[in-house]
Amino acid sequence: MKRHTAREKALQALFQVDVGGIEPKEAIANVVEGEEMDPFLETLVFGVIEHQDEIDELLRTHLEKWTLERVANVDRSILRIAVFEMKYLDDIPFSVSMDEAVELAKVFGDEKSGRFVNGVLAKIKEALS
Repeated sequence: MKRHTAREKALQALFQVDVGGIEPKEAIANVVEGEEMDPFLETLVFGVIEHQDEIDELLRTHLEKWTLERVANVDRSILRIAVFEMKYLDDIPFSVSMDEAVELAKVFGDEKSGRFVNGVLAKIKEALS
């Protein structure tokens, strides 16, 4: 599975966990639909869940005029994946994580999601650099 596809499936799984309260393993099984399990997909889902408190704190610090709870569920999941990559996966350049997140936001979010995600992640990039 390509990393882009793994990110899409991680988004779908994390959305199920966040909104539906589904267990992470079950959510991953739902989105892979019989395909072979992908290590990068698992790293993203379990990594976001494991570090969610730190990720959410970083997001709260860099959201202007928004609370994390007010952010659309899809955008929140996309931001969590990108922040996890930026903070915990040293082999992925910030620009790749940001570009992938913006693309996911354009596909799965509303018309303003791409710009919103990019703006938040740009601030976090500065903080992490």
